[in-house]
Amino acid sequence: MGDQSMRATGWARSFPVSGGVRAGRRWTGEHLRALGWTEHAPDTADSVLLAVSELITNAHRHAGSDASLVLTWDGRSLEVSVHDSSPVLPVVRAPDATATGGRGIGIVAALADDWRTHPQSDGKTVTATFTPPGTD
Repeated sequence: MGDQSMRATGWARSFPVSGGVRAGRRWTGEHLRALGWTEHAPDTADSVLLAVSELITNAHRHAGSDASLVLTWDGRSLEVSVHDSSPVLPVVRAPDATATGGRGIGIVAALADDWRTHPQSDGKTVTATFTPPGTD
């Protein structure tokens, strides 16, 4: 019988309110390139980068806090988790063409294969899961 243990690789970094979105995208892009996603799954890589932008923006805008970003790759899917200090859980809002905001978590929900929130004593974590094509 083969090794049944779970193996995963993870990276973590905190991004401050000033300049965190751009830095978070750049940092995530480096890891996606190292995983080969930008070459072999460019559409999924683009979706991950947009989701990272939205999640970090939400942490900065709604929680007013730094955003702690964790990427976890288990060989099949990538989990993108962003923690902030607000206990308020995000909700997908109905589209409103006149609104200038409020679409972030809806965009994440549309891009990711799955997403969920984890309430915590010091805020919350929002996690989006992405699986590149051909990964079974």
